[in-house]
This record gives sequence, C-alpha cells and structure tokens, in this order.
Amino acid sequence: MGFSRGPNLQQLSDLQAFCSDHNILICLNGPNSQSLIEEVGKALRQHIASQTETTTAMDVFSIYIEMSQNIRNYAKLRNYDAQVASAPVVIASYSPGHYSVSAANLIDAVDGPALLARISELGQLSKSELRQRYKQQLRSQDHGGEGAGLGLIDMARRASEPMVATVEQRAGGHALFALRVAV
Repeated sequence: MGFSRGPNLQQLSDLQAFCSDHNILICLNGPNSQSLIEEVGKALRQHIASQTETTTAMDVFSIYIEMSQNIRNYAKLRNYDAQVASAPVVIASYSPGHYSVSAANLIDAVDGPALLARISELGQLSKSELRQRYKQQLRSQDHGGEGAGLGLIDMARRASEPMVATVEQRAGGHALFALRVAV
C-alpha cells in the first residue's frame, strides 16, 4: 500500500527546482514552535556567516527571528485556531548582493491597512530617523507605553532598502499579510 497523503514525487521535484531557481535557503510552512524558530535561526545564521560577513549574518538572523516571533505572537493574541495559525511561511533567500527574509501569515483583515501604512511610513525615514524612532519607542515601553512596532522599526533599521509589504483579502474576515526585508 502506497503513501497517498502529501505531495507526490513530481511536486517535491518541482518544489526543489523552485527553491533552487529562486536561491531559497530555507522555507518553513506550518506552525512554528519557539524551539523550531530558534533552531532554524541558528542554522541559518551559521550558514550565512560561513558565506559572508558576521554583521550581515546577524541582521538576517535577527530579521528572521523577529518575523517568526511576530507571526507566533499575532496568532496567539488573536486566539487563532490551529488551522489559521498554521498558515505562516518564512523564507530566506540570496540574490547577488543581498539576502532577503520574507514572511506571510493570516491576519484580521481590519489590521491590514494600518500595517501597510506603518511599513510605508518607515520606508520614508533615513537611517538616523529610524534610529531616533527606535529610541523613542524603547522609551515609551520603559514608561508603560505599548511596545508594538519596535520589531518593525528594528527590521527597517537593518534593511538595505525599504521593506515591501502586501495584503490580500481572504475569506472569513482574514487577509494574507506578506512582508519582505532585504539585507
């Protein structure tokens, strides 16, 4: 009796070719535990550090960890069931001259416009303005302010170009939020 669930061998071959053609180093899809996030991040950091300078490896690692934890925390905050929470995709890839970390996850559709506006706003700021904004956000956290957005600011600070984001409407009041950060 053959194994009938999951992708067939041709689909696996196609997936391997797709990842190879797009220089994808790692791709996760499904629920991510904290230990899985940490282990994959460690492996990613070690691989990139063996290929390039340490600061680049740390930036990619930090962005990967931030995105992965944001996805987990958002799903928890919204009390998403296992099926909705298992939708995240995190990809690290290399193109000549830079690495990219991309993530996509389901969000409440009403949260999409504010996220896009925030990312667009951060893309307009210089590195020194981002550093200033980061310090302001840290101070507001120290005084009981809301910490939301600190991770986005940190990713924007580490990015070599403005972050790119999209929101696609989905059924059930959800949307697929996708974000790419190049280092």
